[in-house]
Amino acid sequence: MILRNCCALLLVCLTAAGLTAQKTNIEFTEYELDNGLRVILHQDRSTPIVAVSVMYEVGGKDSFEGRTGFAHFFEHLLFEGTENIKERGQYAKYVQDAGGQLNANTSQDRTYYYEILPSNQLELGLWLESERLLHAKVTQAGVDTQRGVVKEERRERIDNQPYGNLLNELFAHGFTEHPYKDPNIGYMEDLNSAEEKDYKQFYKRYYVPNNAVLSIAGDIDLDDAKEMVEKYFATIPRGEDPPRVTIVEPALTKEVRDTVYDAKAPLPAIVMGYRTPERTNPDYYAISLMNQVLSSGQSSRLNKILVDEMGVAVNAGSFPSFTQAPGLAVAYAIVKPDSDLMKIEGIINDEVKKLQDDLISEREFQKLKNNVEVDAISGYGSMAGIAENLAEYKMYQGDANLINTETDRYMAVTREDIQRVAKKYYMPENRVVLYWLPGEGSK
Repeated sequence: MILRNCCALLLVCLTAAGLTAQKTNIEFTEYELDNGLRVILHQDRSTPIVAVSVMYEVGGKDSFEGRTGFAHFFEHLLFEGTENIKERGQYAKYVQDAGGQLNANTSQDRTYYYEILPSNQLELGLWLESERLLHAKVTQAGVDTQRGVVKEERRERIDNQPYGNLLNELFAHGFTEHPYKDPNIGYMEDLNSAEEKDYKQFYKRYYVPNNAVLSIAGDIDLDDAKEMVEKYFATIPRGEDPPRVTIVEPALTKEVRDTVYDAKAPLPAIVMGYRTPERTNPDYYAISLMNQVLSSGQSSRLNKILVDEMGVAVNAGSFPSFTQAPGLAVAYAIVKPDSDLMKIEGIINDEVKKLQDDLISEREFQKLKNNVEVDAISGYGSMAGIAENLAEYKMYQGDANLINTETDRYMAVTREDIQRVAKKYYMPENRVVLYWLPGEGSK
């Protein structure tokens, strides 16, 4: 689960021996169809809504040279229509006319589609997602239309947005071989050159039932839901197992340092990316809590010293990597004009060194565990959130029940673990440092 800055309902259970983790109790049924589709059903009859979702194990990293950004482009393309939904815009209209909403998103590692519908429209959602999986219509006209949409999205979100390209630049500097070096949304030249045949190949390769998790959460009857799943998905043929990225990025052996100019940025910034292990690595939990010490809340160490005490930054923080393969954990500060970036870098380094040299205080440690407690209780407040988390846990870690038990892994982290990962991963030779400066210029 992703730890959040929680600001409400601090529900903590203390015993004489220390903290006892509050448990979530999200019951679900899971099974697999003969074609390899993994199915997860969660029943909650408190509100007459249902979330229907499908997650595919394909993301920004699953590209090939000269064709970056395919997964994100495809996310857009699969709203164009299918063999049985012929009019453009009709896919969304079905959902909206039923009183629901729909959306999709793509990360470096997966693509996720969902509809939130009145519970009596469950069958509509399943039909729409089965159409997307089996009968998507990939035409040159659709490619041309969505190419323009994606290019405009890239302009709005990255090219014309202050700091919009910051993470892309960080990963481009931090990786030389693994496709995490390329932006999730793709390069403009690749968007321009992609052809209809490329998308048909991509669809055939990755949009197969044995590469997907169907997750349904809400006001459902389990037997009825199983019958509908069987009706709409069981006859879809299994595909070949999709290729997986096998590239192993070489370890960083020395610090990577650069200066980037951004004409849209109103203020300078410094950003650091430390190479850290994949999301499934046991060290993830200690790294995540270490980042909480640096960054969670107004009293966090980076915010307290850079924003409150010294007044040299307007925002500072850090967060762990959430990638399927080893990624970059990020620390950053957006600073006031004329601030000395080298001095601010030194302050961030000092805060990291404190974590390496000394155990965090018992008070800070208690606060971390309290935040874990609150997150476990309040982190799954929507059917859409439950459906997505069940799918992600199943896809990334092979265990949907982590939605209930992952809290135990956080609670098992010790102060010594936090110190250990700070020493192991947060070293100068294992990081990228970018100075981000307003204005035009060359690197």
